Amino acid sequence: MIEFRVLGPVAVCRDRLDITPRAARLRQVLSLLLLQGNNQAVPLDALVDELWGERTPKTAVTTAQTYVYRLRTLLGRARLVTTPHGYLLRAEEDTVDATLFHRRLDEGHRLLEEGDRETAARTFRQALDLWTGAALATVAQGRALQAHAVFLEEKRLHAYELVIQTELELGLHRQLVGELRGLVTTHPLNEWFHAQLITALHRSGRRSEALLAYEHLRAVLDSELGVDPSPEVERVQREVLSIG
Repeated sequence: MIEFRVLGPVAVCRDRLDITPRAARLRQVLSLLLLQGNNQAVPLDALVDELWGERTPKTAVTTAQTYVYRLRTLLGRARLVTTPHGYLLRAEEDTVDATLFHRRLDEGHRLLEEGDRETAARTFRQALDLWTGAALATVAQGRALQAHAVFLEEKRLHAYELVIQTELELGLHRQLVGELRGLVTTHPLNEWFHAQLITALHRSGRRSEALLAYEHLRAVLDSELGVDPSPEVERVQREVLSIG
């Protein structure tokens, strides 16, 4: 079985043996083929645009075809095929981490709608556990892959929002403090994460730390954007102040 990873450093494994292409251009072509989704073909001109953008050399088409040939040799002729619409990479859904991530995210949504918050939280965690770094790390990104990477990272943030909100509702505020501190460090302008950190600290009986977390956010927003915290964050701060 061949497995593909794009939620972090791009990697290909056959029976747990790493067979990831070393050439940067091959990893770039492979990533675009994988992220096309639903086993859809990638047109040759889309590959050329991804690889070179507006600075297309005269040999672009031949070179791109060579990259496809080298990937076909690596993955197998039956897996990477030529169609009337372009090149098609056949990958089973369970073998692509991005596909698994989306499936688990959808499953978590369904469980929340059914009221099963504990199982939903575990499912969201399983989705996030698939990530090993920034999307498409180790791969040069043209216009198409940049768009895919932004989309994946936004989905990752959404998954964090879902699991944190669900686990706060389950009373796991103490367990979330460390993770939230990491998230506000990584995403210093994300007010939602800051608000949840303040809430988690407050519910953990750490009122003074909650107020310090608010002041830290206020200072960051003023320094970086020249704005005050949002009304939602202000409401969270008032909840902290309301209990002596």
